[in-house]
Amino acid sequence: MSALLDSLASGFCGSDARRAELDAALQAGLPGPRTEAWKYTSLRQLERRSFRPAPLAAGDVDPALLADIPSPRLVFVNGRPSEALSDLAALPAGVQVQTLSSALAGGEDALRFLGRRFERSDEIFARLNAALADEGVLVRVDDNAQIELPLQLVFVSVAGDTDLAWHHRHLIELRAGASLGVIEHHLHVGDVAHLGNTLVHVHLAQDAVLAHARVQADGVRATTLLRTDAVLARNAQYRRIDLELGAALSRHELNVRLEGDNAQLTANGVLLGNGRRHVDTRLGIDHIARDTASEMLWRGVAANRSRVVFHGGIHIREGADGTDANLSNKNLLLSADAEIDTQPTLVIDADEVKAAHGATVGQLDANALFYLRSRGLPADQAQQLLSAAFCHEPLKVLDARLTEQLARHLDRALAQAGLA
Repeated sequence: MSALLDSLASGFCGSDARRAELDAALQAGLPGPRTEAWKYTSLRQLERRSFRPAPLAAGDVDPALLADIPSPRLVFVNGRPSEALSDLAALPAGVQVQTLSSALAGGEDALRFLGRRFERSDEIFARLNAALADEGVLVRVDDNAQIELPLQLVFVSVAGDTDLAWHHRHLIELRAGASLGVIEHHLHVGDVAHLGNTLVHVHLAQDAVLAHARVQADGVRATTLLRTDAVLARNAQYRRIDLELGAALSRHELNVRLEGDNAQLTANGVLLGNGRRHVDTRLGIDHIARDTASEMLWRGVAANRSRVVFHGGIHIREGADGTDANLSNKNLLLSADAEIDTQPTLVIDADEVKAAHGATVGQLDANALFYLRSRGLPADQAQQLLSAAFCHEPLKVLDARLTEQLARHLDRALAQAGLA
């Protein structure tokens, strides 16, 4: 067994069913380069590392770190909820927010989503999460509730004497006709090298609308592994944007099943690679019902010795006539030592559909650089200006207020990377 799996397994404390899930994951082991889903993301360095389970008490954080994050907000520090930093007083009627640990105190039988099992060997971290998750967020919105204020979920990593690991399991459930906005902030204090393994379930009932923004700005030595599984019913709308701006190794698997007629997905993102960062994003979009639509706009930047990996998979099932699916992945390669791997795939088993997808990898436009330099801008400033404009394009998927907030996070990350 690898040092990683051995250390993670040492934190097990659960039911017999979870023990069986853990044993199956340990027996399968970590996927290697011959596993297609992990072909471009090596786990060799990670498998030699050891992590301690996160302590049950949240760490201390200067409240000034959260000065720009309004309420209602729920804050976690090193994987544990912080009552002192959270503020749910402004939470309106019609929405319930609960930590997983408090829900587990009432017994696992009431949490059906925890019974989800994962069989494939390449789902190693989902299987570990199914066995080890003991904390997270449960968000439920009542029928026809229109929630105006967005819910802020804040996850702060704080450096310490040892490297910690936590396994979060989240549920966002909107019932018929409900609407909600959720903004995730992943922040860090100090030179953190922790591991976060998160699994998110998103369930949208008929006519539900969810706007979901995620800003991942973890420490430069951290490891963040995320899987999001979303199911959309008839006329449901899921609009989300992911900004991958931090961590040494970040991987996000976004799987969306459009199971109801006229369900709509908009999923955009920015993948920022700098230093020696490894950024991996995999989309698996499954059009099952009629007249569904998906629109995805992703931008990647690789500088220094970083590596950006993107897989955009769309499957239009038999009977999903009237589907309209579009995926665009454009990437900037800013260094000879950087690498970008992009793999768009499209499988169509239905008639009468519209589908378009494509991917490009290139450098900044020479004519645009020449134009800016001819107007007196130095070469580095011209490059930074064009790079920033390139990255801002996917942001216009949510309302103006959220777009402005996301733009500030992106500009700050670009500046720290020397790209703005």
